[in-house]
Amino acid sequence: MVLGPRRDDGTLQIDIPEGNLEAHADFLPPYGEGQPLTPEYIAAMLERLGIVYGIDWTTIQDTALECNLNRKTVRSVVVARGDSPVDEVREYFEIESGFKEWPRLPDGDVPRVDYREISPFVVVTKGQPLARLVKAVKGREGKDILGNVIPMPVKRPEGMTAGPNARVSGEEIIASCDGRLVQKGTELAVEEVLAVKGAVGYKTGHIAFPGDVIIDGNVADGFKVYSGGSIVAKQTFDATDVVAKKDLIVAGGIIGRGRASIRVGGSIRTKFIQNCHVACRGPILAGMAVINSQIYTLQILDLGDKGRIVGGEVYAVHGVRAAGIGSESGKCTRIHCGVDFTVQQDLDRLNERMRIASMKRAKIRERLESEEDEAKRATLLQFDERLEKDLTESGNRIGNLLGNVDADEKAIVEISGEVSPGTIIEICHIALVVENPLKKVRFRLDKLKGRLTHESM
Repeated sequence: MVLGPRRDDGTLQIDIPEGNLEAHADFLPPYGEGQPLTPEYIAAMLERLGIVYGIDWTTIQDTALECNLNRKTVRSVVVARGDSPVDEVREYFEIESGFKEWPRLPDGDVPRVDYREISPFVVVTKGQPLARLVKAVKGREGKDILGNVIPMPVKRPEGMTAGPNARVSGEEIIASCDGRLVQKGTELAVEEVLAVKGAVGYKTGHIAFPGDVIIDGNVADGFKVYSGGSIVAKQTFDATDVVAKKDLIVAGGIIGRGRASIRVGGSIRTKFIQNCHVACRGPILAGMAVINSQIYTLQILDLGDKGRIVGGEVYAVHGVRAAGIGSESGKCTRIHCGVDFTVQQDLDRLNERMRIASMKRAKIRERLESEEDEAKRATLLQFDERLEKDLTESGNRIGNLLGNVDADEKAIVEISGEVSPGTIIEICHIALVVENPLKKVRFRLDKLKGRLTHESM
């Protein structure tokens, strides 16, 4: 801050913000017989502070005149302004604008959920541009009001690079083959996919492909579809035997034919599931209905606010959300939550194995009581020892598995509509039989009381 020489003289107060790119001044008028602000005085004040560049003398003179004549303080006047540096931007590859917003598949009555695990598909053709070169932008140095040079910043944008099945061609990154475009960080790559333009039938035979499969038409009864990646079906899917290592996305619904089996390593997204046996490691999202199906998921079965579960049996580790369960016909629907179905299936197999072994052992013991031939008795005793060993091993395995079968005691069954009588709800092997219609209800496990409770939503 710089003041005038006498108390009643006009005063100039100067402030230099951090960065030294501007100087702000308050012009204070003289009082009584005090001397007005003069150009000489102002120049001396600027020199004292080292302000030598970007001085706006026109503004200074006009403001000083106004202050002197009107005898009014004028504040925050920019009296000097430096030059900010201009960034130099190095050239880089920018992804094509059409790929910046990835398409959502499919449209329709499907619940909206955080999907950071169902990959949308972008199919590109050989030679198609994936990214274009953005040319470099020249920059310049700056200068502050004290006369110091400000270095020119250099920006190096994190541009796209060519990954597998993509290459640089002139000022573009292009696809080297037909396939699915994926972005992994800054890398653009093309994963080769199998695109079936029509239906899966006698013209195609069974589909067995190591990558993603996109089916435009339907799948004829009896044909198998195996994918080492994801399967996308754009119509209703007639399923016989379907395996997807990643996701299964069906724009219509899934209808089982015969003993339909569907196994999915990722998630399932569809409108409805009917007459199917479905095993899925990720969440299952069905917007309309699940009908007469065996459903197994290590995550959640979500039918949103419109979908209904009718008949069949559901195993969903983390719970179920739907508009309704059961039907007026009284057809039983079973819901099991909190249980790891893979462990439960192992337990069921071991229990069945022990049951068969126990029956065989009982028959052997019965024969031993009446058998007098020593050679035959020795053979029977060997069989008995093997069965005993098998029973012991199975019992030990069951003991180890029992601690892992209940996977989520906080699993919830949430129904926004009605639960029909006859429905069985089970969480961590504790069951509740619904005897009267329940509406807008939430089921959860009360572990301390060892029973299921339900509350209104």
